[in-house]
Amino acid sequence: RKEALESDLRARYAGYDRAAFKALPVLQAYDAYYRRFRKSYHVLLQLESVVLKGKSIPSVAALVEAMFMAELDNQLLTAGHDLALVQGSPRVDVADGSETYLRLNGQQQTLKAGDMYIADAHPDGPWGGVLSSILYGPDRRTRITEKTQEVFFTVYAPAGIEEQTVHRHLEEIQSYVQLVAPAAQTALLNVYTAS
Repeated sequence: RKEALESDLRARYAGYDRAAFKALPVLQAYDAYYRRFRKSYHVLLQLESVVLKGKSIPSVAALVEAMFMAELDNQLLTAGHDLALVQGSPRVDVADGSETYLRLNGQQQTLKAGDMYIADAHPDGPWGGVLSSILYGPDRRTRITEKTQEVFFTVYAPAGIEEQTVHRHLEEIQSYVQLVAPAAQTALLNVYTAS
């Protein structure tokens, strides 16, 4: 399926350059969000790597690959966590710039004010532990490993991305997970919008 997706992406975006990619509606929404922070959307860079440079989708943990494949196909920013390590009910918030966490790479990170993030009830900070942020990605504490039995996928969708697009993306992740774990069951597949 990875090879088929790579071929499909290369055919779908034949002749594209960075400007053409940035003109896609989903990538426009992320580009606008990231530009506010003077950053580049890394999924765009990964898509360019596969389509323009002919690189392969990396082989990592199957659950991570399922997420990454759907991310490339739909350009939607996704984070994955080991659900057994998530404490309490996760919540979505906007950073005030004081929140810190340990990134996937082991480096401590302070969130930028205005960045969207997801946190749980872990006592890392006054409101819990950061699980991921749009700009800096997932945390190290709840990372997916070979021991992960239950996974929690989250999708960040800034203004301009339709709810149905996110829902289809989550269903695609579900289908990829079931390739490697046919008995896997989805406990919850919901899209929440900001109020």
